[in-house]
Amino acid sequence: MAVEVILPKVDMDMTTGIISKWHVKNGDAVLKGAVLFEMETDKSAIEIEAPAAGTIHNLAETGITIEIGKAVAMIYAAGEVVQEIKTAASSAPAKIETPIELAKPIALMANGTGLRATPLARRLARQKNLSLSTLTGSGPRGRIVAADVESHQIITAPSNTTLIPLDAMRRTIAQRLTLSKQTHFYVSSSCDLTQLLEIRERINARAPNDADGNSQWKLSINDFIIKALALALQQVPTANVTYTDAGLLQHRTSDVGVAVSVEGGLFTPVLRSAESKSLSQISIEMKDLAIRARARKLQPADYQGGTTAISNLGMYGVEQFTAIINPPQATILAVGAAIEQFVPINKLPVAKIVMKCTLSCDHRAVDGAVGAELLQAFRRFIEEPALMLV
Repeated sequence: MAVEVILPKVDMDMTTGIISKWHVKNGDAVLKGAVLFEMETDKSAIEIEAPAAGTIHNLAETGITIEIGKAVAMIYAAGEVVQEIKTAASSAPAKIETPIELAKPIALMANGTGLRATPLARRLARQKNLSLSTLTGSGPRGRIVAADVESHQIITAPSNTTLIPLDAMRRTIAQRLTLSKQTHFYVSSSCDLTQLLEIRERINARAPNDADGNSQWKLSINDFIIKALALALQQVPTANVTYTDAGLLQHRTSDVGVAVSVEGGLFTPVLRSAESKSLSQISIEMKDLAIRARARKLQPADYQGGTTAISNLGMYGVEQFTAIINPPQATILAVGAAIEQFVPINKLPVAKIVMKCTLSCDHRAVDGAVGAELLQAFRRFIEEPALMLV
């Protein structure tokens, strides 16, 4: 009997997915476990394997929104009669690879597949000839409500401009962070990097070499920042929490996300139990996660969860900024550039390398004094980095 190839659920709140690329063609022979297609989610592209061996037929289209659990292909065993069976399809593309030049207002038929929207919002969208996928929901968990439809403005642009359609990642960033921003407060501090830079230089000079004579690892300032924040969360466990409607989830380990810039957006892979890892382990693991993030090869386990995150724009010369928390995390640390400046010591100006950091806190989970205590603990580890090695 023919075996259905089902679009799987790879994320807890996932209701739809997109096939971005097929690795096989209709009529190809496939082995069980062979990669059939790449499935695009809002955070990564995941390779999906064949559930059985045989000949594959009835491949679903690429680039369209498909409901989770729908059949996207059929695999027939030897001797079975191939039947033309309609697999998952959608009337509206979910992703357009090239920019669309605007000569007239955007007017797409509403298609609510996989989108949360109230019945009234769906009816209004149909009346206005709007696609729900063009709207950002302001209701609970990003649900589209009538006010979102009423306030939406159709964009009319001159002919010398182009519209770059939102992909799944950019749309998710917009929806999640818009809701998150409503609960923020911020605390800032300046950290003296003098000792950290000296220790980092000495450690890197003594890093072991591999078989080719290259250093097995090279610590970055960011590696120290990850470790310091992880240890600070252990010292201030009341900040190592996640807000839920049922109550606060207290975490035992420090799972630290690190924002990685990619084309079209960013990913935040998570280093699990960072407090118990050595600086060299953190360095090696972070490099691997960053490479896979930029290649969009992260698995859901690589980016789900986490209690805090780090966004470092220091390499771009940014001296200070604030970052928006990525739910369900409760905090995020914005790290600026290391700048040389004079600091008064015993009433005399002394040149120091200073890094400004701003901690964003979800006030539903972390109170002001707790946020300040966490930032103070982080600063202590940064300014006395030997404490991280104990």
